[in-house]
Amino acid sequence: MRKLIYGINISLDGCCDHTRFSGPDDIQDYFRELLEGTDLIIYGRKTYELMVPFWPEVAQTQSMNESGNAFAKVFANLKRIMVSHSANSANDKQTIIIRDNLKEEILKLKQQPGKAISTGGVELPARLIELGLVDEFHMVVHPLIVGQGRRLFTEMFLPENLDLKLTSSQMLSSGCMALRYTLLPV
Repeated sequence: MRKLIYGINISLDGCCDHTRFSGPDDIQDYFRELLEGTDLIIYGRKTYELMVPFWPEVAQTQSMNESGNAFAKVFANLKRIMVSHSANSANDKQTIIIRDNLKEEILKLKQQPGKAISTGGVELPARLIELGLVDEFHMVVHPLIVGQGRRLFTEMFLPENLDLKLTSSQMLSSGCMALRYTLLPV
């Protein structure tokens, strides 16, 4: 079964609001390498609209630096799913929309052949975690305290703790720490 991988940037105080901070090239390189092991990304509407059409356009124009352009090329070649009740269309031939039956639809995707599946953002991943669908967590912790902004996992309810195992850690040249966790077997 394919793994569902959740990746996100956070500050030391748990802020994941992309308007409060951003990362240097090594962050784009880290997430590009992560996406190279996937062939499908799943986002909620808000995150989807932040990523598409921005990154596919960068892939065409090659208008960023080397790291940004390389990330864009990998991103542009992935199949995409937007989970939304309100979006009428995706305006992107590589995107399909899931409106209902989230757990069943994601389980179907996980059972299909292919590479891992990636997700990002805040609200949708919280729902996927609640449903027990996320297999791996990639948290890139930035060495800063933001003090305000959206916090990670504040919108999630779990009936019991999820036990995770740190399977790797990597200090990036920017001072960010990339942490990879997997679920411990129940």
